[in-house]
Amino acid sequence: METKRWNMDGDAAGDPPALLEAAAVLQAGGLVAFPTETVYGLGADATSPEAVASIFRAKGRPADNPLIVHVADEAPLQKWVGDLPEKGKCLARRFWPGPLTLILPHRGNLAPQVTAGLPTVGIRIPSHPVALALLQACRIPIAAPSANRSGKPSPTRADHVWHDLQGRIDGLVDGGATGVGVESTVVDVTQDPPVLLRPGGITADMLREIVGEIQIDPGLERDVEAPLSPGMKYRHYAPQGKMWVIVGSGDELVFHVQSWADRGAQEGKRVGILTTEEHADRYQAGRVEVCGRRSEPETVARGLYHALRTFDDWGAEWIVAEGFPPEGMYFSVMNRMRKAAEGRVLNIGE
Repeated sequence: METKRWNMDGDAAGDPPALLEAAAVLQAGGLVAFPTETVYGLGADATSPEAVASIFRAKGRPADNPLIVHVADEAPLQKWVGDLPEKGKCLARRFWPGPLTLILPHRGNLAPQVTAGLPTVGIRIPSHPVALALLQACRIPIAAPSANRSGKPSPTRADHVWHDLQGRIDGLVDGGATGVGVESTVVDVTQDPPVLLRPGGITADMLREIVGEIQIDPGLERDVEAPLSPGMKYRHYAPQGKMWVIVGSGDELVFHVQSWADRGAQEGKRVGILTTEEHADRYQAGRVEVCGRRSEPETVARGLYHALRTFDDWGAEWIVAEGFPPEGMYFSVMNRMRKAAEGRVLNIGE
């Protein structure tokens, strides 16, 4: 399959014919990757079983994971899902368009693979201008998981998508690097209080400011057999090498990260260290990769997946990563790092 690449440079107004061409591919049942404010998504017509099935084939993704549906605005929602509960309306008013997915009961007219046999579906309105323009042009709901091969770190740049899926999909809309860097926050508003199923760019504290109490789903800390949201299976977002996450602070954190890296080197492994700007010059390893500034969690979220993919390109076999206190945006970051490390998280002092 030939994969066409449309270069938008993040500007939805820059090339309307390209967007119309990409929209036509989606309307015809094809697969198109496109940028959102979180990560790149791999889109297909959410009402077409054949189109949605091709997402799973392209990604090599198990079909028991539900997909998130993207729409351009709230106007068509009632065609696909039931009424928003009051707390869902409050969250939508505050965070849509944006990196928030709401779990709602569906009306049974989406492709069955989208919902993975569940009575609910995740739906959101992205805020990226290219994503919105594409959704407005195609005028259909688009199912779109992250545009990567299943299990690999999610793509935050068009080149990540090209590396994973060239020849497996019909097109890629190149809108530059994404902004948030981790997937959308997923909240089940069919329950009261609402349940946080996946942390993302909207933190738990931000949700509480709008609706008060929020439950944290226990699936965030363990594997689940029947996930209600993408990203709840254990090995997810993972680099090819074996990864450990060390949680601590200051000199003690640096000491333990370096010690664990040295252990890998002694075993003859190709060792990488994932760190932040504050500590980068204190480590020695085959590759030291910076994902952001520890004092600015948003930069770490934005740089995490690119750093993990850089380790893959370099051939890292043993990766030791600095962890973070699971608060605010770092709660979302640590969720992804825990999945990437398959649960290998070491807390200094415990």
